[in-house]
Amino acid sequence: MIFTPKDMKKPIHSLLLSVLTGVFLFALSSAQAADKVLQLELPKPKFSGTPVPIKGFPHLEKKRQGARPDFRIPSDVELVSEGKEVTSSDDWPIIGELEFLTDGDKDADEGYYVELAPELQWVQIDLETSREVFAVALWHYHSQARAYHDVIVQVSDDPEFGSGVTTVFNNDHDNSSDLGRGSDKAYVESYEGKLIDAKGAKGRYVRFYSKGNSTDTMNHYIEAQVFGR
Repeated sequence: MIFTPKDMKKPIHSLLLSVLTGVFLFALSSAQAADKVLQLELPKPKFSGTPVPIKGFPHLEKKRQGARPDFRIPSDVELVSEGKEVTSSDDWPIIGELEFLTDGDKDADEGYYVELAPELQWVQIDLETSREVFAVALWHYHSQARAYHDVIVQVSDDPEFGSGVTTVFNNDHDNSSDLGRGSDKAYVESYEGKLIDAKGAKGRYVRFYSKGNSTDTMNHYIEAQVFGR
């Protein structure tokens, strides 16, 4: 049998395709192996007082059934916000201290949260160096079922957030805070906190906005955790 150049190309093409497929599958499996499930330490559930109806949130997300789905992050991503400096638009909190936000305590009891003045306020964490941020976990006051207005989370290398700002979460559906209309849903606070996919947004500073809640006009923060590299 005589092989033509055309016949010789077929096994070469098949071999090349097999090699490329193997390389792709190896790279995919290696990337998956390099990932890990983010493990959050959660406080104990606690509800107190008489529940107040949650009104004025046409975009409130539905209560999830079952456990929160696994959230995967690169294996070299770690908690980078613990103990970091916190500043705020309200220099004199009504209750608590700004340091509470990065001290690791997520309980909703008295002495664990900071209360800021009414209307739009923000708190900001200085990560000390620019990071790729992959996840942000946020706990407002969760001892009572309530939802906070205009929850916005941004990342930037500019401490004034005047340029290079990446918004990773925004549930201000009507742009009442003049920071842009958001498409994320409002949510009811719980001991699980809000886990936000930051998609590798890069910046040294992470800023959190809110504008009162369904119970009163005040702004409360218990803990914020930033996971990056």
